[in-house]
Amino acid sequence: MNGIHSNGNGITNGAEGSCWEKGIWLVGLINSQFKYLTAETFGYKINANGISLKKKQTWTLEPAGDGSESICLKSHLERYLAVDQFGNVTCDATEKDYESYFEISVQNETGKWALRNISRGYYLGAAPDKLICTAKAPAESEYWSVHIAARPQVTLKSVGRKRYAHLADNEDEIYVDSNVPWGADTLFTLEFREGNYAIHSCNNKYLHRDGKLQDNCDKDCLFSIEYHHGQLALRDFRGLYLAPIGSKAVLKTRSHIATKDELFILEDSLPQAAFIAALNSRYVSVKQGVDVTANQNEISNYETFQLEFDQTTKRWYIRTMQDKYWTLETAGGIQASADKKSSNALFELTWLEDGAVAFRANNGKYVGAKRSGHLYANCDVPDENSKYYFYLINRPILVLKCEQGYVGYKTNACPRLECNKATYETIQVERDDKGIVHFKGQSGKYWAVSGDEVTADADAAQNFYLELREPTKICIKTAAGQYLSSEKNGIFRVGDTNPDTATKWEF
Repeated sequence: MNGIHSNGNGITNGAEGSCWEKGIWLVGLINSQFKYLTAETFGYKINANGISLKKKQTWTLEPAGDGSESICLKSHLERYLAVDQFGNVTCDATEKDYESYFEISVQNETGKWALRNISRGYYLGAAPDKLICTAKAPAESEYWSVHIAARPQVTLKSVGRKRYAHLADNEDEIYVDSNVPWGADTLFTLEFREGNYAIHSCNNKYLHRDGKLQDNCDKDCLFSIEYHHGQLALRDFRGLYLAPIGSKAVLKTRSHIATKDELFILEDSLPQAAFIAALNSRYVSVKQGVDVTANQNEISNYETFQLEFDQTTKRWYIRTMQDKYWTLETAGGIQASADKKSSNALFELTWLEDGAVAFRANNGKYVGAKRSGHLYANCDVPDENSKYYFYLINRPILVLKCEQGYVGYKTNACPRLECNKATYETIQVERDDKGIVHFKGQSGKYWAVSGDEVTADADAAQNFYLELREPTKICIKTAAGQYLSSEKNGIFRVGDTNPDTATKWEF
């Protein structure tokens, strides 16, 4: 999959190389002692001693490929978990075979998974120092909680309705009737809590099993996950599955059976942005037709654009909701008229000192705005005419990750932020003038830079800029032009002015 593509039912939003592609999930498996299934780096040794979800604890769950519901688990070393003829659990095979096929069954009360090896007929369990597969029926040691390891911010597509979930206009419910996953209201954060998942909407609320959104997450907002041929089902503690219900397709639980109506496909949410021309302080828009023009005072779908990265050229395609690309015309004008990707539809993003961005077109010129607002690639250098303020529209709720882990609080009682946490904190993003954003914690307090520390205990907002550097990564810059970087011990470092050496945060 590459960007958004037509499937005859609107436009979908699967990123190239998405882990959700072809029913493949990245997961961690947690046993009854709250330890993760781990593949050690040397000797293909496996155990259940991991204390958090990192590289060695991440497994690729994929269909067995035999036409059944069977699955295989592949380690970060590209080796398959298997059970040999003597009942030994191994993880050194480069190819999957019958010994590596497992069948999933779900415990009704908790939603935990039991994994039955097909060749042996026994269930996978964890002893204190090794993996075992000797139980004919699953007991506590054979049940596993499933922790999704992929980026937690996704779009939800109903298999039955072939439509996407979005926040309703009343901001009190979620409807599953959107043809296109466009804008902030189609973004949802899957929060891992106590072995289950909560659905966190872009207005900072949680989905209750009755279909209403509420401020706090409680038992009625937690759902266990099930794998059905690569598709997802979400079940509440009563055993009822989430599904779009009625003419409005309200998302709530109803049925005890997972049919097509109860199944969903998770898709990565590509970055979608709005741009304000510095020249006239108007949003760039395609509301008037094919001409790309900075002439609007507010953001709607016409002022929201999807950014799709080209790995070969390290440049970007800019796509409209109407499934058209920005493209450089012969006379230098910019129009949203391209049906297919071409070199004239590629733009280089140049980030400027004040957090603004400039677009360099395929003719080597920067895209400037005329007094009328029309865009032309006719500027030799980035100047006031070719400067645009950037807002990442579909991340009003942000989850940040670096090589050390997620961004979160040092402890529940400490407002200092660290970037080596096993679980993430959701961050509210508020827009201000000229591309400035403010970050607010769930406590209602703002992020603040104090020396080398970043805390989330300020009453007044501090200014930051977001710079999109890669398809899933951003740089964060302070108003003083210094980047937020991560240290190996999990501490933030502030002061780097070079984006090449600054941390690129996965979002």
